[in-house]
Amino acid sequence: MSDRANSPTTVKIDEDTKKRIKRLAKARQRTTHWTILEAIHQYVDREEKRETFRQDGIRAWNEYQASGLHVTVEEADGWLAKLEEGQDEDIPECHR
Repeated sequence: MSDRANSPTTVKIDEDTKKRIKRLAKARQRTTHWTILEAIHQYVDREEKRETFRQDGIRAWNEYQASGLHVTVEEADGWLAKLEEGQDEDIPECHR
């Protein structure tokens, strides 16, 4: 038995969406089942990345509130401009 055992799940889809999925599946020469699974996988992957990004932002905000360490917009812009020009520039140091 594989590690990824599949089990059926019921999803209610309106007729218009069902027709759109069938048209897309036909155009891609895939089954409707494959198309729906692919859409779900892509959605879950994207949302997991989005949630990771959100959690990273919350952690960074909490860390900033606790330490007060930061770089200014001007410092960050200057650093990025130098990188864009191809200069090997060190990351600006955080300060209070």
